[in-house]
Amino acid sequence: MEKVRQPAVAGTFYPADREELLALIKFVCGEPYRGEKIKAKAVLVPHAGYIYSGKTACEVYKRIEIPPRVVLLGPNHTGLGAPVSVYSGDYWVTPLGEVEIDKEIRDRLLLFYGFSPDEEAHKFEHSLEVQLPFLQFFAQSEFKIVPIVLSLLRYEDALYVAKRLAAAIEPYKDETLIVISSDMSHYIPAEKAKELDALAIECMEKLDTACLYERVFRYQISMCGVIPAVVGIEAAKLLGAKTGILVDYTNSGQTTGDYSSVVAYAGMIFV
Repeated sequence: MEKVRQPAVAGTFYPADREELLALIKFVCGEPYRGEKIKAKAVLVPHAGYIYSGKTACEVYKRIEIPPRVVLLGPNHTGLGAPVSVYSGDYWVTPLGEVEIDKEIRDRLLLFYGFSPDEEAHKFEHSLEVQLPFLQFFAQSEFKIVPIVLSLLRYEDALYVAKRLAAAIEPYKDETLIVISSDMSHYIPAEKAKELDALAIECMEKLDTACLYERVFRYQISMCGVIPAVVGIEAAKLLGAKTGILVDYTNSGQTTGDYSSVVAYAGMIFV
C-alpha cells in the first residue's frame, strides 16, 4: 500500500482551500519576473506563514527554473525521528495536488551510513511542507521530491552528509535543485536581526560553510536552518556552485507593524 503524507499545516501556515491558496500566492508574489530564469544549484528560502515570508520565498522561486528533481532540506522543529530523516513514503499532498517522491535519489541516499528511512520527523514538520505549493505553482512541468529533515549536527557530520548527498545527486545534477528551508533571526528587534543576519549571509554568499557554522554559534544567531544550509551549500559546491546571491531580505514587522520583535527571512540563489 502506498504511503502518502497529508498536509500538517494547511489552514495555518497557508490556506487549505486550493483557490484561496492560489490567490494568496499570487498576492504575495506580486508582479511576475520578466528576466531570464536562473538554473540554480540550490536556493535558500524561508518557511514562515505565507503572509509573513511568502514574498521572500517568491522572490527566489519566480527567478529560477524548477527542474524535474528537487531535494528539500529542512530543520527538525519537532524533535521526532532520526538525525538525518529521509522521507520513506511515496507521495506528499498539498491543496494543489500530489507530488511523487524521487525514489532513485532517495534509494541512493539510503545506501549511506546515517541516512535513515523515516516518517516521524516529517509527520508534523512544516519547514519542507510550506515549500511545496510554491514549487507546484512555479513549476513548468512535473517534478519529484526528496524530503530530508536534519537535526542539529556537528560541523564534521554535516560535511559528511553533504558529501553523500552530492554523490547521490551527481548522476542527475543537471536536473536537480536543492531547496534549503530556513528562517533567519527570531524574536529580536529588526535592526539587531539585520546586523546579525548580515554576518551569516556574508558567509553564504562566499559559500563558506565553516564561517557560517562558526558565526551562527559564536554570535548566537537564531537561524533555525543552519544545518540544512551547511549541508545544502556544501553539496551545491561539490556539484559546481560558485557563489551565493541574496535576492531578498525581509522580516515579520513589515506585515505586523511591530519591529521590536521580528522573525527575519532571507532569499538566496546559489549558482
